[in-house]
Amino acid sequence: MMMPLRLSAGFRNGAIRSAAMRSMPLASKPSTPLTAMLLSKRWNSKAASSEPEEADVNRLDRLRNIGISAHIDSGKTTVTERILYYTGRIKEIHEVRGKDNVGATMDWMDLEREKGITIQSAATYAQWGETNLNIIDTPGHVDFTIEVERALRVLDGAVLVLCSVSGVQSQTITVDRQMRRYNVPRISFINKMDRAGANPKRIIEQIRTKLKMPAAALQVPIGAEDAFEGVVDILSNRAIYNRGTRGEDIVYEKVPEHLVESVNAAREELVSVLAEVDDEIGELFIEDKMPTVEQLHAAVRRATIARTFTPVLMGSAIKDKGIQTLLDAVVRYLPKPTEVKNTMLDIDNEEKELAVVPYSNQPFVGLAFKLEEGKYGQLTYIRVYQGRLEKGQFAYHVKSGKKVKISRLVRMHSNSMEDVNSVGAGEICALFGIDCASGDTFTDGTRYSMSTMFVPEPVISLSLTPKEKNSPNFSKALNRFQKEDPTFRVHIDSESKQTIISGMGELHLDIYVERMRREYNVDCVTGKPQVAFRETSTRKSEFTYTHKKQTGGSGQFGRVIGYIEPIDANDHAELPHEFINQVVGGNIPSQYIAACEKGFMDGMREGIMIGHPVVGMRMVLQDGAAHSVDSSELAFRLATFYAFREAFRESKPRILEPVMTVEVSAPVEFQGNVLGSLNKRKGMIVDTETQEDYCSIVAEVPLNNMFGYSTELRSSTQGKGEFSMEYKCHSPVLPDVQEELIKEHQKKLAEKNH
Repeated sequence: MMMPLRLSAGFRNGAIRSAAMRSMPLASKPSTPLTAMLLSKRWNSKAASSEPEEADVNRLDRLRNIGISAHIDSGKTTVTERILYYTGRIKEIHEVRGKDNVGATMDWMDLEREKGITIQSAATYAQWGETNLNIIDTPGHVDFTIEVERALRVLDGAVLVLCSVSGVQSQTITVDRQMRRYNVPRISFINKMDRAGANPKRIIEQIRTKLKMPAAALQVPIGAEDAFEGVVDILSNRAIYNRGTRGEDIVYEKVPEHLVESVNAAREELVSVLAEVDDEIGELFIEDKMPTVEQLHAAVRRATIARTFTPVLMGSAIKDKGIQTLLDAVVRYLPKPTEVKNTMLDIDNEEKELAVVPYSNQPFVGLAFKLEEGKYGQLTYIRVYQGRLEKGQFAYHVKSGKKVKISRLVRMHSNSMEDVNSVGAGEICALFGIDCASGDTFTDGTRYSMSTMFVPEPVISLSLTPKEKNSPNFSKALNRFQKEDPTFRVHIDSESKQTIISGMGELHLDIYVERMRREYNVDCVTGKPQVAFRETSTRKSEFTYTHKKQTGGSGQFGRVIGYIEPIDANDHAELPHEFINQVVGGNIPSQYIAACEKGFMDGMREGIMIGHPVVGMRMVLQDGAAHSVDSSELAFRLATFYAFREAFRESKPRILEPVMTVEVSAPVEFQGNVLGSLNKRKGMIVDTETQEDYCSIVAEVPLNNMFGYSTELRSSTQGKGEFSMEYKCHSPVLPDVQEELIKEHQKKLAEKNH
């Protein structure tokens, strides 16, 4: 369950602001009959009716907002391409790494087509039968995890694509965690059933054990690997084949004789799994009655929407099999916008939680969840949660308090668009010419706010220098990328005066450097990657510090007494530091307490060992002293700053480094080479699994030791090995590594001073 989170000042800290409430001080208006009539008319036209309109209810019943998510190379974009083809949105199919060099529709960036990966989430819409689908294809690479994060934030359901051979992998677990964070129900689709080693039973077991999600197949495959022909629908008890040049013709036939027993066993397994998560099926199971097809469909839908079960379908997108049945399942089992509970916080009423009413006759509330720089200016993707958004109307930007005119409203189809005049509640659309940041909220003048979105901290940094000095496009590009992507950070190093960019991984930063070259004609030189080390203390340390400075006239005086102690930064993820004021009797005047906290924050910004930020600290201010003339905010800020540094030095400080969960997949004959290379990089092996002729190894390795690993893995596995990694936590470095890092830092300082 997602807890309501406290809002912070800006989106950098993970806050997404959203709004919705009307405030019109009618009593203050002149009460002439004409004015009263006009006001009454205006109020009534905008007033939120308690009863939704029938046409609006029907529209929402036929609407699904879904995302396609998975581990890299599971076939998400290929699945989306087939969905667009079968729904009539595109006339021909192009592959991700196709020989025609056109590339998949949803991978519209040149970089995506060259590298064969999805970098940005792309939105489109389609129609299946009478149901409208808003679809977002998300990246599978961990470096672009924010794209998945913000897509799932605004979607009502998702399709989790799994490879029939690799199954649940590291990024699958990350996506599962993101789906749980935003309470998103999912359908699981086992793709690549035509691959050698395809084993759907093992994948279903992995969903149950690794993702801790009850799951059961709704289909039984007819054949496997090269012989994969189609599927048997367990509920309707009939075989389904895709015929025609591109699988567009669905043919229903009798279940093949050799599969009758397997289908009956699969149906019994489905009923027994549903009996554990659904009361109605549970009662029938106890009474030893077999549920009807309608009862099973209803139970699968209830359990899926309640997020206690995931139905599993299977197919092969590249072979054009199983996609139409997946679309039927999306319409049948995933929730419509009215079945999803979204909440907002009333900013003017102590952030009281209120339910979003997802109908078009309510006051307008929309959330800007993604920005793009297009040829017509900034393109802002918006999910309309409540009310209606119309071309030409004015919207209220909650963060800035400004009114903006909606001059152009479009529906997106990858990188092409279609102009529309209005969009209702539950829809996803895009606006042009609106100045805002990713995560801002627009309303019709009301002040409510939605809960926060999780933004992971960067784990890697690079120094960046443009080849041409004073290039105006350099800062322009960096500002735009920061606005688009909350995980991409930029700062100027106070010592070297270099521009430092930080992100989620080497690929993440490489993509932005390449985009600067292509989109802004700015060639850059990058420095050696720097790991985001942190510093922390290991024990409590007391301080008594007096800051005294006497010049002509009033001087500076401030005394602070208290202690610092470590806290577990992982347990305080939202606020990895804490300042507690226990001063009584006015020994430190209350107007200087805020200055003391600022001094503490100044000290946290840069540690004493290697100059990296300090985390996981609590400062308790117990006493102090002030001077009636010489004390000031600056004096107490400096006193606390120096007190913290002095106490930190005595608290046995440690350096923390980011540790990554690394998953390596390679042929079995190279297992020894892979284990050896991970051990050499000080990795701790967590899990090994052998699947037929492939092995999967999961290890925890310090990020600082992972540079250049892709080259080493390729050479030690004859190019057959692949790996993915994801940030796990910050852990203390080994004592010898700590000494080495401190010496390196002192050497840099010495060089700078000379």
